[in-house]
Amino acid sequence: MSKPRLIPTGNCWCGCGREVGLGKFFAQGHDKVAESALIALKYEGSVPHFLHAHGYGPHHSVTGDAVTSDDTDWVECDECTTQPGYRGARASVNKHKRIYHKK
Repeated sequence: MSKPRLIPTGNCWCGCGREVGLGKFFAQGHDKVAESALIALKYEGSVPHFLHAHGYGPHHSVTGDAVTSDDTDWVECDECTTQPGYRGARASVNKHKRIYHKK
C-alpha cells in the first residue's frame, strides 16, 4: 500500500495550534497526546482493543512484526538472555544495551 508523503506545516499535528520547528510535526510530547486521543476516539480508550482491531495480541506479536518488517528501524537486543529480547527502535535498543549490558 502506497503511503502519501506527509509534509510538516509549521503547526502541531495534534491540533493544539502551537507552532513547531522546521521539519517537525508535533510539539514535544504531543505525538503521544494525538495517539492517545485517537485511541480514545476509535478504540474505547483501550490499547488492547486497538491492537485487536489490527490483528495483534497474545496470538500475534506486534513487536515481532515490527522487528521483522523492512518498513521500520526496530531491532531486537542480541545480548538479552530472555527470549524474545528487548525490542524497540535501534536508538532505544542501543540505550537499553548501555544500561543493562555494560561490558
